[in-house]
Amino acid sequence: MARELAGRASARLLPVLGIGVSRHTALRALLAIRLPGLEVPRVLGIDDFALRRGLVYATILIDAETGRRVDVLEGRTAEVVEEWLREHPGVEVVTRDGSGAYGEAVRSALPDVVQCGDRWHLWHLLGEAAAKEVAAHSACWAEGAPLPEGKRAKTTRERWQQVHDLREKGAGLLDCSRRLGLALNTVKRYDRADAPERLRRAAQYRPALVDPYRGYLRKRRAGEPGVPVQQLLREIRELGYPGSSNLLVRYLNQGRADAERPHIAPRKATQILLTRPDNLPDGQRETAARLSSACPEMTALASLISSFAAMLDPGPGNEEKLQQWISDARTADLPHLHSFTRGLDLDIKAATAALTLPHHNGRTEGVNNKTKMIKRQMFGRAGFGLLRHRILLG
Repeated sequence: MARELAGRASARLLPVLGIGVSRHTALRALLAIRLPGLEVPRVLGIDDFALRRGLVYATILIDAETGRRVDVLEGRTAEVVEEWLREHPGVEVVTRDGSGAYGEAVRSALPDVVQCGDRWHLWHLLGEAAAKEVAAHSACWAEGAPLPEGKRAKTTRERWQQVHDLREKGAGLLDCSRRLGLALNTVKRYDRADAPERLRRAAQYRPALVDPYRGYLRKRRAGEPGVPVQQLLREIRELGYPGSSNLLVRYLNQGRADAERPHIAPRKATQILLTRPDNLPDGQRETAARLSSACPEMTALASLISSFAAMLDPGPGNEEKLQQWISDARTADLPHLHSFTRGLDLDIKAATAALTLPHHNGRTEGVNNKTKMIKRQMFGRAGFGLLRHRILLG
């Protein structure tokens, strides 16, 4: 009981079984359970978890082939992991996420060990880069949906012009940031865009009660442009519209009824592009085709996403495919994807191993989820020794 519930919870439940103990006795019984002997696995999985988010972290080591807990280390620095690896030789493969500290530790302690990245993390990072590209090209794929005009759009054009004027004069990014009083990342975003339209975003709206009647309103206003709003309100209420007059007026003023297509958020558009085509409903397949053909950049992005997805099924031929994919991504006019390829270059061996070997970090992530449950069960107040004991007992 103490092994599963720790101190307080087991002390509350044990009297039901006729055993009256305090939480301190339950914890002593728990800590008296001997931990299994430490066996160095052939394939080692490494990941970190927070003891106090943003402040204190620890490292968990497991057998990536079986999920067996191996050890829990206090801290997540390269020095901590390197020391453990030197004291426990025998590891042949290390699976990890994109952590540079863990990669450095393995290279220093065991330079001959194969480091294997995680396919899920690669796909996740590609998805983040793709989302930025989709948002940057919303003026293309949201054709027919009015782009917002006003003070913000004017400011965007002015800042873009200022940044590019300074860059043409030879100013660096940091110098532009200081002169214009903008954050460095903001300056980078303006510098990547070859036109101010790349920085504009299609308006995003939540689903509204008027949406089912959008087609009727569009036809009605096309046939009679001057039809009063109150007349339209009476007509759609006869069709079942349950909303208010103000909602209809706002819907019409935003241009949502006059657009050629319903509005779609960049995040949803990215999700459609990242989904396997066979798993898309018929309506979303048409949307995917429209997104892919919106402009040459969106066509290239859709093609690169599809070819990268094909490499997620690991095989020895993926090494050459990955190099070709990186080359194709660099030739495309997709700055955010270029950032992703630079990240791959920094850890190219681990990325190649992730796409060619069957190993992954999924079991380590699963153990981390169980670890978070243990932390919450003890209200996050357990000392490191008790927490480590419960994690290793599994």
